[in-house]
Amino acid sequence: MVRRIFWMAVGAGATVWAMSKANEAVHRLTPDSLSGTAARGALHLGDTAKRFAADVRAGMAEREEQLRGDLGLDGTAVVEPTRRRALRGEPQYRAISAAPGSPAAALRPSLRTSKTPQAIDSTPRQLDELPGGTTNRKDQ
Repeated sequence: MVRRIFWMAVGAGATVWAMSKANEAVHRLTPDSLSGTAARGALHLGDTAKRFAADVRAGMAEREEQLRGDLGLDGTAVVEPTRRRALRGEPQYRAISAAPGSPAAALRPSLRTSKTPQAIDSTPRQLDELPGGTTNRKDQ
């Protein structure tokens, strides 16, 4: 008799456990539950993409700073004074040498320096009349 009661209790417990698992599965597979799960997954994916983009931006800024330092664009370029005396009326230019470790520093000095630009006339040209005696105005 005790054996029968024992096995009846085990059967009732297994039935209750199986019914609770079945109810959980039914609730998990309803359309509302599935859409909620999909929405949570999409939000998680969006957060992951934002973190990835922030990491990429930080890496880009770090690399840009490194390149600026290597090329001397961060204010570490050395300014050398001019070596010759400028004549009167001629503009004075200062050459900027290449930063140490930059690709330009490896070039020969003749390739690094460029010719000094010519001075621009301080008096502008007058365009009141075109060649041929006509004026440069559309309303006349």
